[in-house]
Amino acid sequence: MGQLTVRLGGRGKGWEWPNWAFGPNPTYRDKIGPAVASSFFLLFLAQPVAEVFSGPAPTALRAGVLAVCLVYAASYAVTAFRGHGSSHRTRAVMVAWLTVFPIVLALLLGPDALLFATYAVSAALMLLPRNIGGLIGLGFAAALLIGTSVVDGTAKWGAVLTLAAVTVMTFTVSGLVTTVKELRRTHGMAAKLAVAEERARLARDLHDVLGHSLTTITVKAGLARRLLESSPDRDRAVAEVRDVEDLARQALSDVRATVSGHRVSSLPAELVGARAALQAAGITADLPHATDNVTAGLQETFAYVLREGVTNVIRHSAATRCEVRLGERWLEVRDNGTAGQRIATASLVGERGHGLSGLADRMRSVGGDLEAGPGPGGGFLLRASVCTPAPDTTNVDLP
Repeated sequence: MGQLTVRLGGRGKGWEWPNWAFGPNPTYRDKIGPAVASSFFLLFLAQPVAEVFSGPAPTALRAGVLAVCLVYAASYAVTAFRGHGSSHRTRAVMVAWLTVFPIVLALLLGPDALLFATYAVSAALMLLPRNIGGLIGLGFAAALLIGTSVVDGTAKWGAVLTLAAVTVMTFTVSGLVTTVKELRRTHGMAAKLAVAEERARLARDLHDVLGHSLTTITVKAGLARRLLESSPDRDRAVAEVRDVEDLARQALSDVRATVSGHRVSSLPAELVGARAALQAAGITADLPHATDNVTAGLQETFAYVLREGVTNVIRHSAATRCEVRLGERWLEVRDNGTAGQRIATASLVGERGHGLSGLADRMRSVGGDLEAGPGPGGGFLLRASVCTPAPDTTNVDLP
C-alpha cells in the first residue's frame, strides 16, 4: 500500500485556519449538531437581562441590555451554524462583530460584563487560527482585570479566572476536535488506498492466472486440432483435449481463489506447468528440476515471474528454445526469439496491461528488481533478483 503520512502537530500548527469541512456528503446532523450544542450555552446571557429587570433600572438601560443580548445570541447562533463553511474573511468579520457585544455590555453594566466575551472568544478559537483566538481570549481577560481594578477598585479575579479557564478549555477542545477530524480524514484516505490496492492486486493476479492458463489452453487446443485434422494419432489428440479440460478447471479454481485472496503460487508447480506449456508450443524447454536452492521467502514471487516470463515467450517471442535458471535470490528466463522485446518492454513500463509492470510491483514488494531486455547472446532476457535476503513467509501464522 502507498505510504501515508499524517501530521497531527508541528511548527505553525496553531497559526493554520481550521478546516471544518464535513466531507463530500455532509448529513443534517453534521451541520446542525455543532450549532445546537454551541447555542445551548446562550442561556447564560439571561443573567445580565435578569440583573437589570430584577432591580431598579432605567427603562432605556433595560431595553438596551435586552436588545444587545438578543442580537448577541442571534449573531452567535448564526456564527455557530454558518461560520464553519465560510471564507477566512467572513470568519474574521463574524468574530469581530461578536467582540462588539461584550464591549457594549461592559459600557452599559460595568467591566464585570466583559465576562460574557466568552462567546466571542469561543467563536474566535473555533473559526480563526487557534493562536489568534487564544490571544483574543487573553486580551479580554486582561481588559477585565484592568477594568475591574480601575472602576471597582478591586480586581475581580473570579471573573478573570473564569474567562481565562473558558479560553484555555476552548483552545484545548478546538485542538482535540481538529485532531479527530484529521484522524477521520486519514481513515478515509487509508480506506481508499486499501480499495485501490485490492483492485490492483486483483487485476494483477487475474492477469497472471488467466494469461498463462489461457495461453496454454490455446496452444494445446491448437495442437489437438492439428492432430485431429492431419494425424492418425487420435490417442494423443484425446490426451491433449483432456489436458485442455484439466487446465480450464484449474484456471477456474485459480480465479476463485484469487478473488477470495487465498491463492498462493508454487514454484515447483509452475516449473511443471511451464515445461508442459513450452513443449505443447513446440519450444525446447531447458528448465531446472528442483527449486531447493531458492530462498523460501521468494519462491511464491518467483513463481509469478516464471509464469509471466514463460507466457510471454510462448505468446510473443517466436522462439524455439527457452531457458530458465534459478539462484538463491534470482531467477532468469531467456529465449532465442526476436519478436518479444518491444511488447515486453512496453508492458514493463506500464503501456500494456498488467504483465511485467505487475511483476515489477511484486518484486518491489520484496525489495527486488525486475530487468527485461535483449539478452547478451540475442533473444530476450527476463531477470528477477533480490539483493538482500527476503523474509521467510512460509510459516507465518495468519490472524
